[in-house]
Amino acid sequence: MKALDALHSRISVARLSSPLPDAAVLENIYRSAFRAADHGLLQPWRFLIIKHAALEKLGELFVKAALSDDSEIAPEKLESIRRKPLRAPLILVTISSLKEHPKVPAYEQELSAAAATQNMLVAAHAQGVGAMWRTGSMAYHPQVMAGLGLAKHEKIIAFLYLGTIDGPVRTLAEPQLHKFFTEW
Repeated sequence: MKALDALHSRISVARLSSPLPDAAVLENIYRSAFRAADHGLLQPWRFLIIKHAALEKLGELFVKAALSDDSEIAPEKLESIRRKPLRAPLILVTISSLKEHPKVPAYEQELSAAAATQNMLVAAHAQGVGAMWRTGSMAYHPQVMAGLGLAKHEKIIAFLYLGTIDGPVRTLAEPQLHKFFTEW
């Protein structure tokens, strides 16, 4: 797929299943992160690869975090929380890992980590891999961040769910560019 076609047609895909993308496809996705806008070339990110049994382990971490907030959660709700990571065969966790720099503030570094995630979304789409950027309360929960081994200066930017597209993909209307782009 040509670059502009991928950029113009990328869409989030919520319904994902096995199999995992193969190693060459994953390497292309990973490499795309390193072409994100990155003031100072700091590479202020790192990524966790979660697949196979680690998906279930992440679900248990989510349950533990939820129970720490509310010990009386209904069993059905706990099961729903436990199953969230099982919505795809692979999750990439984007972590902003800030670097001390006199000219590059934390905010720019977090945006760079987000740009790396967007690049991976487009790279996945260009290769026919379904992808969905998710966050939600677990991305900000201190117990989840600790359980995933984040340092104090790190934040979860995204849970990037990847897998085989499982079902129809919606189409988006063409953007009304004139509503968003105006001359100054």
